[in-house]
This record gives sequence, structure tokens and C-alpha cells, in this order.
Amino acid sequence: MGDRTQRNLRLLLSTCLLASIAATHLSSWAATYPNKQIHLIVPYPPGGGNDTIARALAQQMEETFKTTVIVENKPGANGIIAAEYVARAESDGYTLFMANNGSHGINPSLYKKINYDPVKDFVPISMVATSPNVLVVSKQLGVRTLKELIDYAKASSSPLSYGSNGAGSSQQMAGALFSSDFGLNTLHIPYKGTGPMMTDLLGGRITMSFGNIIAVLPHIQSGKLEALAVTTPTRSPALPETPSLAESMPGFDATVWWALMAGKGAPQEAIDALNKVVQDFAKNPKTEKLMERVGATPKASTAEELGKFIQTELTKWAKVVKDTGATAD
Repeated sequence: MGDRTQRNLRLLLSTCLLASIAATHLSSWAATYPNKQIHLIVPYPPGGGNDTIARALAQQMEETFKTTVIVENKPGANGIIAAEYVARAESDGYTLFMANNGSHGINPSLYKKINYDPVKDFVPISMVATSPNVLVVSKQLGVRTLKELIDYAKASSSPLSYGSNGAGSSQQMAGALFSSDFGLNTLHIPYKGTGPMMTDLLGGRITMSFGNIIAVLPHIQSGKLEALAVTTPTRSPALPETPSLAESMPGFDATVWWALMAGKGAPQEAIDALNKVVQDFAKNPKTEKLMERVGATPKASTAEELGKFIQTELTKWAKVVKDTGATAD
């Protein structure tokens, strides 16, 4: 056998060996996902709906995967900071994102420039949960029904002030949609989080808010806030006596949702494993009790269903922004 033939043979054997090692490594990775810590990025401060649901889901992941899941809060700019962080992270399925209406529905139309693409830079995993925002007013206002609020607004010479937990949030957009549909003169006041907004609402310094049910429900139950309507198409089991805005304005829908996503390029094995965890999470009795307590509804989906839903949300909120003239200012 000549030297050239021997060299070719050695090259062929080396190539086969490398291919075998790679295949073994990939097979081992797939069978052992996850084999290191998972980071779940939350785009809002601790204590809100996104954070509450994310931490419950993280616990389910830890119990299933027998590994540590670190929940990281990266608030700011209505989720833009966190979304950009995940979009730039390593695409290995270990950096996950708790997406919502703002990051994957509202922001691309409301902000002039964002440094992430909600479709191209992310891989859908599963819807996680939904909940309503609730139109609430302070008891000090003396308004008890939606009709009374509308009459009050139309009789007032100044705009109704409504607070939100930040520019571009689902709370702002619910208010913009409400004002447009009902023909009301309102003034949006963005806050840096739900906490300071609630302080001013309870103190009567703003007229109303479309607060997330997780934040406002305790104050409704204590009698400090009056719930006038919910933003979901149907009534909430947590507030069965409170009408939906759709009962007065058919088609009105500003449902809050949370979904699990990964950065682009995440391996399919990771997506499949994570989707299974969310499916189990939605059926877990502990989850049902948590959701009932905070007024949310577990709602798992396939990755494909979530992808289609996000496309629908992007189209929907782009129209709302255009029709209402809403801005992030």
C-alpha cells in the first residue's frame, strides 16, 4: 500500500471517528437535556403577574428536570430590555423568556425602534396562562358601574386620567382601546411599575386603571377599589359579577397572556422537553389553585399554535396603535 493510499485511509478513518463522536455527543445531549442551569428571564419587576406565573413554572421545571432554574428579573422599557437580552443570548435552549402582550404584541408597533424581532429572534414553546385586566376606580370616586363612569367622563370638562404600569403595557393599550371604542377623553399616565401606580390610584390621585387582576384583586376584595369591567371577551371566574367590556362593546378584547419562548436556534429537543413541562404545569392541581387565587387561567398550547397566535397579536395591536394614535411617550 502506497504512502498516498495510507494517508487517504487515515483521513477517512479520522473523519468517521469524528462523526461518530459528534453523533454520540448529540445523542447524549438530547437524552440529558437539561444538563445545566436554566435561566428564565422575566421582563418585569418581582411581584407582578408575569413574575408570579414564571416562578411557579420554574418550580415545575425544577421538579421535572431535577436541575436549577434561575428566574431573572430584567425590567425596563415594557419588556424591551429583557427581550433584547434573550435575543442576544446563546441559542442553546438554556435561556428562556416569559413573553407577553407587550414584548410580542404591542412593542413592535408602538416603539419606533426595538433591537429584536419578536418572530425571527425567538422560538415559540407554549402558551402558559391568560388573565384579564380589570377596569378599576377608587371608591372615593363614587362610581359603581361602567355606565356611571362613562356618564361621568362625558360630563367632565377635563380628561379622565388612567394609570398604567408603564408605557406600551397591556394596561395602556387596554385604556387606549377603551377610550377609542367608547369615545372618551382620557389622559394616560405611565408609572414605573404596578406598585407606584396602585398607590396613586388608591389615594385618588388618578381616576382609573386597567390593572392586572393579580395586582388589583386583593384591593377589590378589601373594598378599596371598585371593579367595573374586565377586558377579556367573557367574565372572569374570579370576578363573576363583574361584566366584560365586550358585553357593552362587542369584540372588545385586551386579554393578558404569558408564553414561554426561547432564543432563535434553540434545539428541537429542548423545545419538545419544555413544551411537555408546560403541558404538565397547566394540568397540575397546584397550578389550578394558584391560578384561581390570582385570577388567571392556565392555557398550554403547541409551539405551532403559539407562533400563529403571536402573528395574530402583532397584527391586532398594530391596528389598535394606528387607529388610536397611541404612543410610548
